[in-house]
Amino acid sequence: MVTNVLENNHLVLVGKVTKEKRYSHEIYGEKFYIFDLEVKRLSSAVDVIPVTISERLLTDLDLEVGMKIAVQGQFRSYNNYENEKNRLILTVFAKDVVKIEDEAEEEESKNTVSNEVVLSGYICKKPIYRQTPFNREIADVLLAVNRSYNKSDYIPCIAWGRNARFCQNIEVGTEIKIVGRVQSRQYEKKFEDGTSETRVAYEVSISSMEIIEKNDDEKQVENVG
Repeated sequence: MVTNVLENNHLVLVGKVTKEKRYSHEIYGEKFYIFDLEVKRLSSAVDVIPVTISERLLTDLDLEVGMKIAVQGQFRSYNNYENEKNRLILTVFAKDVVKIEDEAEEEESKNTVSNEVVLSGYICKKPIYRQTPFNREIADVLLAVNRSYNKSDYIPCIAWGRNARFCQNIEVGTEIKIVGRVQSRQYEKKFEDGTSETRVAYEVSISSMEIIEKNDDEKQVENVG
């Protein structure tokens, strides 16, 4: 079966380039680069999100710091083996990038979604429900999203409120669809020798979710959120 990646993993970001592109890797002679994109939240806070882009998309686009762009693509993951330890790396994989050149385009971009990701996948780890010191309900969800060539992306997600409560009862292997936004947050990584390091984590903050149940080859959808 061919996976329709446009249906199960689609993302839109509108923001400002904050770092010059740097070389990432090469596959079959095609070079890929990474740059950072600053995306504003409604609260005026910002998320700084890494974007991976092919050299083919850079043929007619000269990325510069401060440039405003719209990105369409996918939220992907890969494993990085470092010091004999495995670390999950997350990045936006750009399928299309458009420069926002004038005030009219910028005004139009303000009226569109600036950070939205839609994922369909399978719960691959029992969700972890907890409450913050301020009694906010939260649940950590790890979603496996199928990709072409029998690959999968493992995307960490966060649910809040009644979505978080609902996640307590979701079984591993359940197929769900979520809509949310990609966010970045800093945390302190502590090591066995007592030292620590400030790192940045990336995840999807869930705004709505659907459980997809298959029954007689038809999909029954239960909406949550």
